[in-house]
Amino acid sequence: MSLAGETAAPSRESSEYEQNTAERDVEKAMIPEEEVQKDEPEKLKDQDDIGSELEKHLSRKSTRKHHLAPEVFPLMDLENNLVGWDFQDDPLNPRNFPENRKWFIMTLISAITFLCPLTSSIFAPAVSFMNADFHNTSQILGAFAVSVFVLGFAVGPLLLGPLSEIYGRRIVLNGANVIFCAFDLGCALAPNLSALIVMRFLGGVGGSACLTVGSGVIADLFPAEQRGKAMAVYSTGILFGPVLGPILGGFIAQQAGWRWVFWVVFIASCCIASGLFILYRETNHVVILDWKTAKLRKEMNRPELQNVMTYQKDAAARSPATVLKQGIIRPLKMLTRSPIVFFLSIYVAFIFGLLYLLFTTITEVYITTYGWSPQLCGLAYLGLGVGFFVGLIFVARTSDATIIKLTKKHGVYEPEYRLAPCLMFGFFIPISFFWYGWCAYYKVHWIVPIIGLIPFGFGSMGVFMPIQTYMVDSYPQYAASAMAAMTCVRMLFGAVLPLAGPSMYRSLGLGWGNSLLGFVAVGMIPVPALIFKYGTQLRKKSPLKL
Repeated sequence: MSLAGETAAPSRESSEYEQNTAERDVEKAMIPEEEVQKDEPEKLKDQDDIGSELEKHLSRKSTRKHHLAPEVFPLMDLENNLVGWDFQDDPLNPRNFPENRKWFIMTLISAITFLCPLTSSIFAPAVSFMNADFHNTSQILGAFAVSVFVLGFAVGPLLLGPLSEIYGRRIVLNGANVIFCAFDLGCALAPNLSALIVMRFLGGVGGSACLTVGSGVIADLFPAEQRGKAMAVYSTGILFGPVLGPILGGFIAQQAGWRWVFWVVFIASCCIASGLFILYRETNHVVILDWKTAKLRKEMNRPELQNVMTYQKDAAARSPATVLKQGIIRPLKMLTRSPIVFFLSIYVAFIFGLLYLLFTTITEVYITTYGWSPQLCGLAYLGLGVGFFVGLIFVARTSDATIIKLTKKHGVYEPEYRLAPCLMFGFFIPISFFWYGWCAYYKVHWIVPIIGLIPFGFGSMGVFMPIQTYMVDSYPQYAASAMAAMTCVRMLFGAVLPLAGPSMYRSLGLGWGNSLLGFVAVGMIPVPALIFKYGTQLRKKSPLKL
């Protein structure tokens, strides 16, 4: 959002001062960090320069740590009725929180982000027990009882993501966690299949908050050169949760019954949600400055004061109704008006759909092909888990290092550098489906198809994490909305594609059915490569107006 040109022209002295400050900032990028920190930028007095610096802050990586350029935050400018941070190292700014506090917050967010996706798949091995209890003979309805939770994941972010940008991360997370816990309890007490499906859907809506708000929290806390590591920690739950879910669900259902699957989730979710409610404090920069603005208006009796990050000449443009409307439609605007957001969302959604297709069919494949019990079938998901773990370690160690290396090489940072590894990782995904499909078709030893799933886990992590971090780097102020757009498409594929799995396997068999998916995956490999090459031009020629 550009603020340039929206205030009165600055004085000559102010302009000269800001020009000298900008020159000193450039010089700081070329000297050791210790000297840079001795001379923090002084208070910006020219609103045009505040807008310019703010836009740079919202669109490029923070590079203070790696000697590339200092990160600039919008400061107080009461002469122009603008409220910002008191100084560059303002402790109220979440970007300046101590490192241990940042990672404590990430641990809390990652915990609930692990549990919600785990809940999406933990019920898969228990479906046969539920079918017997409710006398259900429809295989599609049984699969839908699993995937409908993911459908809730698709709907929730469109509302919860934008709301977190308007009213804050904390209130949205806590409210959504209450919904998630309540409908987990409803699933445990469901009197029939219809009620169970409704409860699963609404629980998914509540559980979806962490999938979008978490990315916003990362943008709040970390500069771009640290987001790769933070995203790796955060993404662990998104990908490992669904893998561990069936393993736990199989044992719980076998030993205690399918309802205890939901009782266990309910107890765990209440514990984590309580921890978040007590320990997590607001990190949204805009909301914190909104609170500060409201406080100063009252204390100084200056109703004309405005938040520098949301400054507009026309106060009506910031009316609550307008802000809410803009926030709700923002993810849809990003999805429909940006080819970058659209095509990357489709690519990630297809991979996610493949993942949930595996979640809903692996149990059936190993029961019918290898004669395993539902309890034992959970172990078949370990191949995915190993792949995710190896991919996580690899990406966490190389993601931030890659962008630092490319920035040093080209002399400027572009978010597209995040996508550099995706082409290599993309090839592992189709390899898995050819391997897993034909080995299961020919009934090769049971360990071989499980090993064949490792490349899929490795490749998925190597595609998913860089693309998600790229979205946060490209739209840091609207990271939650960007992730809401991507999550909506991703979860729609995750809910619908598994429903086609059983009929596809019946028609084509395990060999050609999985090969068909592999060929489609091959065709989609160039998507991140094209965005890597042309994304910068697209963003600059057709900037999103949000």
